[in-house]
Amino acid sequence: MAEPVFISPFFVSYILPFVLVFTIVFAILQRTKLLGDNVKQINAIVGLVVGLILISFPFARNIVNQLMPFLAVILVIFLVFMLSYGFFSRKNNSTDDFLPNKLKIVFAGLLGLGLIIFLLIITGVWDKIPGLISFNFSKDFWLNALLFLVIVISIIAVLKNKGPETG
Repeated sequence: MAEPVFISPFFVSYILPFVLVFTIVFAILQRTKLLGDNVKQINAIVGLVVGLILISFPFARNIVNQLMPFLAVILVIFLVFMLSYGFFSRKNNSTDDFLPNKLKIVFAGLLGLGLIIFLLIITGVWDKIPGLISFNFSKDFWLNALLFLVIVISIIAVLKNKGPETG
């Protein structure tokens, strides 16, 4: 059976790193106008040379290949955080904010904490944490303590921001 082109070693090890580095170098040169105005061809040649140099050195190419999955995961995590935060920080139809600024900070903190805990759970690290800090307490104790702490922080944040901001 033929191997799909997008997961072939040649495509992953040579084509994708070359296109990525060429595009980044070209975009940086175009944006900064380092080599001057209206020099797209020169910027493209420099991007081509840097991309070819990258794929000709296995050590550099392997660094790029190992960093890209990490970058993709971080970008997806950041996108999820920004979409979720945008839901809480949107404005309603009037000129006032949907939520007060302090409450937005609390929601952003809780959202960030939730995202971190979710990442720990899906990567399997969460199961190892109670063993590291157990002090002879059960797993249920730590989960209940965490839930209680989140509830107390939420109540304090709501009580501090119970009125609309003026000024």
